[in-house]
Amino acid sequence: MHTIGTPGLWLAFSLLVVIALVIDFAVMRAGGAHKVSYKEAAIWSIAWIVLAMLFNLGLWYWLGQRGDPALANETALQFLTGYVVEKALAIDNIFVFLLIFTRFGVSAELQQRALMVGILGAIVLRAILIFIGAALISRYHWILYLFGAFLVYTGIQMVRAPNDETDFDSNPMLRWMRSHLRLTNEYHGTSLSVMKEGVRYFTPMFLVIMLLAVTDVIFAVDSIPAIFAITEDPFIVLSSNVFAVLGLRALYFLIAGMSERFHLLNYGLAAVLVFIGTKMLIVDVWKVPIGLSLGMVAVLIGGSLVASRLIPPAEANR
Repeated sequence: MHTIGTPGLWLAFSLLVVIALVIDFAVMRAGGAHKVSYKEAAIWSIAWIVLAMLFNLGLWYWLGQRGDPALANETALQFLTGYVVEKALAIDNIFVFLLIFTRFGVSAELQQRALMVGILGAIVLRAILIFIGAALISRYHWILYLFGAFLVYTGIQMVRAPNDETDFDSNPMLRWMRSHLRLTNEYHGTSLSVMKEGVRYFTPMFLVIMLLAVTDVIFAVDSIPAIFAITEDPFIVLSSNVFAVLGLRALYFLIAGMSERFHLLNYGLAAVLVFIGTKMLIVDVWKVPIGLSLGMVAVLIGGSLVASRLIPPAEANR
């Protein structure tokens, strides 16, 4: 398995992520439970994007200093493309997160903590999936074709059922937790469990956090194969994935209230999946340049956002 990830590079990346999370937790705790404003969400979104770009710049510089400018340029472009793809596909997660919070009546003040803990779980689960995927691809090249076909199919399904509702009550994990765990009917602040007469009960917040993490991993089944179409290097796949997920909490508060404004976004995301899936299917015939991939993703997502503003929802649904 070819990778630029040396032990030192993996250590540096891990330390940077841990430090960023500690700072994020500290700021969140200092601010207490509160409704996140649009301005606060915008500042944090920009901060996470800047951190990702600084990491990419440092990666580019480090590789260039090792005497391989071509590899440095290609790797930096791969990271940027992977980051943009994961960030774009993460928008779909946000709309489902909004459904979860609405379904379980999570107040705006408690949503921030729920997202933070849920994202931590998602990072761990995504890392496991990425390493499994990288190991399989390095051994069985034909799996790329399965990934490609799956992405094309998923993109087509998104177009055929763009407004498909999620039925949480039929979720197997939720049904298992309700039948095997002692649960309270009311929230106890941000607590995941409470003691009642010497018996531990789990709160609705615990259910919400578990659903957030598992929902993100379900969506990762789409997004992780998509980034393997850009690069098979597990270090680039994981680092771009993690940086995209780290900013998910801020991105949620930034655009959660704007879902109706971008009613055609699902079509743009579907087109991205079909494009990337097709790219994987023709990888042995023509390897699509990274720059072209980045441009296509930007055009498809940007085009769906612009179209959402130009075409009213009533006309789009005719």
